[in-house]
Amino acid sequence: MRIGLISDTHIPVAAPRLWPQVFEVFQGVDLIMHAGDLMVPEVIDWLEEVAPVMAVSGNGDYTGWQRSVPPEDPRLSESKVLAVDGPGGELRIGLVHDFQLPEVPPLRTVDGLMQHYFGGPVNVIVRGSTHAAEITTVKGVLIVNPGSPTFPNHQSTRLGTVGFLDIEDGRVTPSLLQLT
Repeated sequence: MRIGLISDTHIPVAAPRLWPQVFEVFQGVDLIMHAGDLMVPEVIDWLEEVAPVMAVSGNGDYTGWQRSVPPEDPRLSESKVLAVDGPGGELRIGLVHDFQLPEVPPLRTVDGLMQHYFGGPVNVIVRGSTHAAEITTVKGVLIVNPGSPTFPNHQSTRLGTVGFLDIEDGRVTPSLLQLT
């Protein structure tokens, strides 16, 4: 299974539409996970032309850019969990916009955040918010931030990054891709 990862598209503020390169690199994926800050839910429609989409809302979906209330779209929620069956059991992938790190015990811990957003532990967390592409592991949990394809590192509108999760035999291989 191959999952395309995207976040912080900020359409139409960062760009009027997603870059064509996004659609090209996601050709052949089984699922696309969008980690929030779409700004307009039409982004889901565009991505669904390539593959099924699982999306969450982000803080940018709630304020700013001609909006004082979030868009009403049943496809969006604060967080989601994807369960993938594998030979070693169920692999749980959590999707959320802002998974704040580093930990600040006892108020903010990885375990507490997983309980809040996902109802318990997950093996992988896909997050956004920072616009910075990153793959890290915290307390045994793989955390992937695909960055932003349209506004990388909060610097300027240009080609940014997306990510992938390749899942085979219950093993997850994350990767990041600079769009060109």
